[in-house]
Amino acid sequence: MILVCNSCKKEISNEGGISFICPNCGKSKIVRCMHCKELASKYVCESCNFEGPN
Repeated sequence: MILVCNSCKKEISNEGGISFICPNCGKSKIVRCMHCKELASKYVCESCNFEGPN
């Protein structure tokens, strides 16, 4: 299974990355690469349009 970062849209191997269920709707999986996680780059849930991390 190929993981794609929700922030930068690059394929990742999940080394240092993270995946979790949307904290707002609990439906979609959010995947973030290590780089975007460290920069606190914005992501958007595909199901409910929740924007994180802030």
